Amino acid sequence: MKTTLSIFKLLSIGLVFALILGACTSAGNGSPPTAPPAAAIKLRIAVLPILDTLPMYVAQQEGLFAANNVIVEFIPVASAAERDQIITAGQADGMINEPLSTMLYNKNGVQVQTVRYARAATPQVSLFRILAAGNSGIQAVGDLRGVEIGISQGTVIEYLSDRLLRAEGLTPDEIKFIAVPKIPDRMTLLGTGELKAAMLPEPSASLAIQQGARLILDDTRHPEFSYSTITFRKAIIDQHPQAIQAFMEAIEQATSLINADPAKWSTLLSDQKLVPPSIIGTFEVPPFVTAGVPTPAQWDDALAWARQKGLLDRDLAYADSVVGIFLP
Repeated sequence: MKTTLSIFKLLSIGLVFALILGACTSAGNGSPPTAPPAAAIKLRIAVLPILDTLPMYVAQQEGLFAANNVIVEFIPVASAAERDQIITAGQADGMINEPLSTMLYNKNGVQVQTVRYARAATPQVSLFRILAAGNSGIQAVGDLRGVEIGISQGTVIEYLSDRLLRAEGLTPDEIKFIAVPKIPDRMTLLGTGELKAAMLPEPSASLAIQQGARLILDDTRHPEFSYSTITFRKAIIDQHPQAIQAFMEAIEQATSLINADPAKWSTLLSDQKLVPPSIIGTFEVPPFVTAGVPTPAQWDDALAWARQKGLLDRDLAYADSVVGIFLP
């Protein structure tokens, strides 16, 4: 009996020792135990029906957000004003906007931060165009002297119109604007000739040209002034930097897919109403900008314009509003 118990004890001790040794060997020579992946964070993005959002929709459709361990919910908005209300109320975490918008958010303290370009003009690709009505008689930039140009006041449209016209030699007293905030209204008035000229974004500008408007000037001549941005609430960036990084990785992957095969996404453009139905099939998706953030020079120029227009009463530090640390 004693012999049996002794053998049993020896076997038990040996089993425990083997288990300990196995664990040590596994930890020392094999792959270390991996921690379970962190739970995916949800980011809510306020989205306007604009071409700039295409990489986000591609990332969602192709499962790139999920592959990078982030959940993205789109909150459709009809206007920049509605977007800003939702962001201010904390009902959305991120958006596509432009530097003037970011400056106005941050004029009394840093509320949002820009993390990437969304789109950017190049010498080959335009984002905005100044068009003349087909019956206006306007043929060239010089013909715009003293002509009222339809814009949305106090926005990137006014900033860009001013910068492009001045870069082309018009003086401030020769540049005349008239406030027509809504793009469809601008297009209608341009089409009837009640408005002799207007600034329109793409692809609305392409539709207006198809309907008889004439291209006078676009931002391919001075692309440094023209871009949109991806911006998040600072509180979200501070709380969930890994989610912002994951989002950015997915956007970069989606951008590569779009640039590799621009024609592939016509159904998505139609489904999300990013391009007017009448030009689906003829509108060519332009190359999308790869990872980057606005430069200090771009920020300072927009800031100087905003201060000149009385939109801001103090300077805002570039580094407080633009962060490049999340670029892939």
